[in-house]
Amino acid sequence: MQLVHGDFKKGIVRFRINDPDDLWYLSQIIEAGDLITGITTRKVKIGDSENAKVAKKTFKVTIEAETVDFSSTGHALRINGTIKEGPEDIPHGSYQSISLELDSEGMITKEQWLTHHKQKLEEAGKIKYAYLLCIFDREEALFALTKKFGYEILGRIQGEVPKKAKLQEIKKDFYEEIIKTLEIYNERHNPERIILASPAFYKEDVHRKIVVKELKAKIVLATCSDVSESALDEVIKRPELKDVLKQSRVREEQLLVEQVLQEINKENLAVYGWEEVQKAAFAGAVSDLIVTDQTIKHYREQKIYLKLDELMKKVDALQGKIHLITSEQDSGKRIDGLGGIAALLRYKMR
Repeated sequence: MQLVHGDFKKGIVRFRINDPDDLWYLSQIIEAGDLITGITTRKVKIGDSENAKVAKKTFKVTIEAETVDFSSTGHALRINGTIKEGPEDIPHGSYQSISLELDSEGMITKEQWLTHHKQKLEEAGKIKYAYLLCIFDREEALFALTKKFGYEILGRIQGEVPKKAKLQEIKKDFYEEIIKTLEIYNERHNPERIILASPAFYKEDVHRKIVVKELKAKIVLATCSDVSESALDEVIKRPELKDVLKQSRVREEQLLVEQVLQEINKENLAVYGWEEVQKAAFAGAVSDLIVTDQTIKHYREQKIYLKLDELMKKVDALQGKIHLITSEQDSGKRIDGLGGIAALLRYKMR
């Protein structure tokens, strides 16, 4: 996301969307009550007669946001609310939506920009470090690309090794098919690095057969237990990738959630669920608050978002960090399983 202009004292941020991932960040930043300025269309009646024509008019408008809808495809963000500023022929107070897409420009005006809002803006504005992952065994290969808020599954290919042939190695043509697919995705997405992972020795065999120097230079080897989407999370957390993936937000989230689960198991410096987290937050004990986007969506739909907003403001005011993570990935699903909200603590609650 390109930050065109920012004046946090006045509560104003102007932006331009230059990556589809930016829409997810905006869905976490924009809240009910914010003023959103953008370009939209509306059907307008031309003339006063019964036969007056109706035409679509494009205009600039400012609305007070009531709901924020992020499409399941991730290609559009729709903000719905009432018009506060606009052309004279558009009645103020009427309902209007603004749809944000790739290359859209807009402005957000908030009464207060909290630290976690600014963190999301900063994350969205960072250089995008994409990593191509290929996890495979004797029978299949899975290809995925890291995104700012998860993974994009690019495709799968199947080998021809019978399941009963436990000791049989991958056929040579399957090696070559994996390498050819890596070359295609490398050309198409130009990832920062390529993670080649497999059980046993298969990854070394494929690596030795790569002859394109530019491709081979990007590859880092790792180990996985199987070929599945959950194995992507396993690979990302591998210690041998610590330095390689230090820019990966996915890895950062996974390690944070692992820390939460470890502390919960020890009954030590972590709490989860609304009541326990709220108690810790207002006691000033929260160092890191983790909330999933599914939880935010639920609170908005139930018209109880203000109490979650109050909790986040409290954590922010006491210098706690706020992490908004996606429910689409394994780390987010695990937090959803704990009630959608959890926290790491500065000290143990009695």
